[in-house]
Amino acid sequence: MRVIFMGTPEFSVPVLDALVLAGHEIAAVYCQPPRPAGRGKKDRPSAVQQRAEALGLPVRYPVSLKTDEAQAEFAALEADVAVVVAYGLILPQAVLDAPKSGCLNIHASLLPRWRGAAPIHRAIMAGDEETGVCIMQMEAGLDTGPVLMRSTTPIRSTETTIELHDRLSTLGAELIVEALRQLPQLAPEQQPDVGVSYASKIDKAEARIDWSRPAADVDRQIRGLSPFPGAWFELNDTRVKVLASALAEGGGSAGEGLDASLTVACGTGAVRLICLQRAGKAAQDAETFQRGAQIAAGTVLSKG
Repeated sequence: MRVIFMGTPEFSVPVLDALVLAGHEIAAVYCQPPRPAGRGKKDRPSAVQQRAEALGLPVRYPVSLKTDEAQAEFAALEADVAVVVAYGLILPQAVLDAPKSGCLNIHASLLPRWRGAAPIHRAIMAGDEETGVCIMQMEAGLDTGPVLMRSTTPIRSTETTIELHDRLSTLGAELIVEALRQLPQLAPEQQPDVGVSYASKIDKAEARIDWSRPAADVDRQIRGLSPFPGAWFELNDTRVKVLASALAEGGGSAGEGLDASLTVACGTGAVRLICLQRAGKAAQDAETFQRGAQIAAGTVLSKG
């Protein structure tokens, strides 16, 4: 099929690779423009732009698709379908209607649960036992279109957002290839009105750890916000991010270190801190971190 690919971050790259490997003709790759990044704040192309250029594919990064010119250029590609995954721009109706089979979105949740910007984070933070990927026929509403295919996967008890992100990216790549193969035979399934929830964008204010909450909530917060923005507490006036954790046995005052292995008491229960990162430093496992920090049992950690 003649395909327009639309995506920007690392999550989208395996999908582009899978489409190329499956033999589809990529008419053009659309992504967000290069953004200032790094210490020098030089413009850095997105992960998708870098991969597309390495594959020798034509790349476009319009600031908007709302202009007549941009829409005409899109329509002139005469695509069979557009595949959209974490692109970052709202698609006007004229763009949605331009490809012969419309625009298909790869969404990293089991719709209608977790429509919106941060479905992977929210699924972990809410304690969901499973999630998955949906192939959705795009329409004007926010992730409201009919679902063509879906695939479900369990969320592991110690899984972080980045780990689940990588699994769902691979799952989405496999599913879209199968969806395109079966596209003429697929029957769109309207999303139900019940079970709708919205995955709002992550606010950095959510990242402060409050040890007075139940251990299950603290553990989900840590795993759900790893690696970005990273749940954190303060130690000797220095911010420390916790990038991995697990539920543990024990109890005490909220925030109290229970042993040298960095088991910390919460409002109820305890969590064991597995991976930590001081501000401006590399991430370390708990044992390595403790060699420098030497947090003694009985120390009460700040909630930020």
